[in-house]
Amino acid sequence: MPVARNAEKARSRAHRRPAETSRSALVHLPAAGCTEPVPPLPAGRQWSAVESRRWQELWTSPQATQWDETVTGTVAVLIVYEGAILSGAASAWMAAEARHAADALGLTPRALAALGWKIEAAR
Repeated sequence: MPVARNAEKARSRAHRRPAETSRSALVHLPAAGCTEPVPPLPAGRQWSAVESRRWQELWTSPQATQWDETVTGTVAVLIVYEGAILSGAASAWMAAEARHAADALGLTPRALAALGWKIEAAR
């Protein structure tokens, strides 16, 4: 039998609002991408030209409008994993971690939906 809601408790479910399901709850991302300055690549390794271009590409994506400096490590790790995957040197765990990083950054359609983000149509 379910436990009754206790409205006297501060964190009671009785005080929670229903999840917003309307389109107004979406965060609309600009199709043109992020115009903020691209942060420098993290120190600690030599980055290739391809990796530098990918870094620029990710930080100018529409999703980057929602990122701050705390995700630089995740973006860097994703780039390293992508390079390993594309070169055929990645292990299964690296591929899984790349998928998780891409989801955390909102780079997949499913992640966009889960985060409540929608890329605006280009005009």
